[in-house]
Amino acid sequence: MIKTKKGKETAKILSSEVIYEGPVFGLRRDEVLEPSGVRARREVITHPGSVVVLPVLPNGKIVMIRQYRHATRQYMWELVAGRKEPEETPEEGAARELLEETGYRAKRCKVFLDVFPTPGFLEERMWILLAEGLTAGKAEPEEDEKIEVQAYSLKELQQMMKTGELKDAKSIAGILYYLTFLR
Repeated sequence: MIKTKKGKETAKILSSEVIYEGPVFGLRRDEVLEPSGVRARREVITHPGSVVVLPVLPNGKIVMIRQYRHATRQYMWELVAGRKEPEETPEEGAARELLEETGYRAKRCKVFLDVFPTPGFLEERMWILLAEGLTAGKAEPEEDEKIEVQAYSLKELQQMMKTGELKDAKSIAGILYYLTFLR
């Protein structure tokens, strides 16, 4: 077994094979010896990580975006988000995504949550950042992004969560954490 910095055991990788490598994610099959002694085959979706931005306007409203998500076959409201480039810090990635998707620039951008959204099979790490001191500008979406931008009050967002209109897990987690611990 391999020990982590905190002295806890982690799996020993016996073999690893890249099954697929695409522009957005990859797929790897690992043969592992887990800390419990179980030998297992694990398929893992590889991903460089992503940033999620919770932009707060001076009036307290939160900027949300709505776009079509093919995997769900529906339009979804969500916080600004995107893949973090390998050379970027979470703050740099958040600033880039915020500008691309909404046109806003933030004076302050700070990580407040660091999560693994689906740790059973996805190695993606997600940094959720609070963006404040916003100034409006022109959005620069990627060619395939058709995005609607709207600001919502916290009360409106709570209602959207309660009624199921807001279904995006990263957005729900970020908003609830903000409501509970940061506001």
